Amino acid sequence: MSQRKRVALLGASGSIGCSTLDVIRENPESFVLFAVTAHKNLQVLAGIISEFRPRIAVVSDNNREAMDAEAFEALRRVADEAGTDIIQGADALDQLVSMAEVDVVVAGIVGAAGLASVFAAARHGKRILLANKEALVMSGAVLMDTVLRHGATLLPIDSEHNAIFQCLPDRLQQAVACKSALQHLPDAAAADTLWDGISRVHLTASGGPFRGRSRDSLSKVTPEEACKHPNWQMGQKISIDSASLMNKGLELIEACWLFDLRPKQINVVIHPESIIHSMVEFIDGSVLAQLGAPDMKTPIASALGWPRRIGSRSARLDLFALNGLHFEAPDLVAFPCLRLAGEAFEAGGAAPAVLNAANEVAVQAFIDGQIGFLDISKVIQASLDSCIIHEASTLEAIVEADARSRVCAEELVRRFS
Repeated sequence: MSQRKRVALLGASGSIGCSTLDVIRENPESFVLFAVTAHKNLQVLAGIISEFRPRIAVVSDNNREAMDAEAFEALRRVADEAGTDIIQGADALDQLVSMAEVDVVVAGIVGAAGLASVFAAARHGKRILLANKEALVMSGAVLMDTVLRHGATLLPIDSEHNAIFQCLPDRLQQAVACKSALQHLPDAAAADTLWDGISRVHLTASGGPFRGRSRDSLSKVTPEEACKHPNWQMGQKISIDSASLMNKGLELIEACWLFDLRPKQINVVIHPESIIHSMVEFIDGSVLAQLGAPDMKTPIASALGWPRRIGSRSARLDLFALNGLHFEAPDLVAFPCLRLAGEAFEAGGAAPAVLNAANEVAVQAFIDGQIGFLDISKVIQASLDSCIIHEASTLEAIVEADARSRVCAEELVRRFS
């Protein structure tokens, strides 16, 4: 037991959580589920507790009145039988990731809601498997500084960023994952030479369910249509982001922070088969690509086991079944969210936080039937135009910018609706 890594899984009921549990099932000799969190899906949480018997379970929704009382009592009984402590409260997640027993934190909570727990894990020097892209989008500079100062390890488990990571030389992988490793190089110039030889990164995108359609043809699409991703099984919000290409825009910003790049060094490529997850191009013309079936268990296993390889239970890629691989440029007229994301990164300060907040508000308004699909990008553009972009050198400043931007975006939603 003492040799197994103890994992805290944040956001267990989502697609990242389910895939992580499969990887742990495949590697019981190496990992144990120490703690698990869920928002309101108590039935799923009860099943996880019954199977894995974690030490701690966090129910993050503090409003007991909003929960099904019978389901909560059933959860309590299962937890008692498993020897699992249930904790709640505004600081429950921070309390969990700060525990000395936790070796690995899988940050799978979607959206700005997962921001504080990622920072808490970084401050306590944890190994963080990052699926919450908003943590880097909203607060990239502050988070990377926190990772460096506290000696945390940051590994991406988005399939595209994990693919880029896998294509890097070993020394560069170490520098990306463990920023503190750069401090042990002979001088600052040596850190820069780590990237010598790399020309650019190709960040792939499936194109989502509306690939190839004109902007005018998207005016009447429904949330149900936007969620029908051709390759991936994902939650509602990320599926709609994929349909608008905002997901790729957020990943563009995330890649800039993870790999110390500018947007012009990242080439977004529509690749509908989702077989090549991303590529790294070198100055000699070589291009290294990471291929695999579209299955999140692969990047999660890659990060969980790094620097060694472990089993994943993922689907296997059948090369003989492939009919071909296709690539095309993104249509920034039909899908302007990708362009807006690059512009927000270049603007700096709190602009990426404004972008993210406006997108979350607009996507929820689209789900609720308040605005149309095309209005999502309009709300984001108007938010960036109307909000004063302040510097964001602290987490508190970022949270304040996020809150201000949501108020602004909600007002814009009312206008568009």
